Amino acid sequence: MAKKQEVIYRGTGRRKTSVAQVVLTPGKGNIVVNGKPALEFFPYATLVQDLEQPLQITGVREEFDITVKVAGGGFTGQAGATRLGIARALVEASQDYKVLLRHAGMLTRDSRIKERKKYGLRGARRAPQYSKR
Repeated sequence: MAKKQEVIYRGTGRRKTSVAQVVLTPGKGNIVVNGKPALEFFPYATLVQDLEQPLQITGVREEFDITVKVAGGGFTGQAGATRLGIARALVEASQDYKVLLRHAGMLTRDSRIKERKKYGLRGARRAPQYSKR
């Protein structure tokens, strides 16, 4: 009695301070984020469209079920991290997708993070108002 091995592809995505762990399994196209459907978890449908981009570019929208565990940051950063995680998992599934995803910019990590506040300033760069007299 051999157990049926289920094929699993994993990818990790990061954006700002968010980290997403993505698991792709063969299925019908369901996306579950932290135990909720993606449309229920993310407050805007445009964020869900954003994280579905790698699936649409490769044309496998209905072939995989996606389970995401995401933490840190806000929902925009979390959606960006999820998108990168999905793209990386798809490359693990098939190297043929790598050229398509790389050309569309889906495999590039967005390294922009919040700049720290410096002493003597109001924010990262905003100086106090200058007064001549």
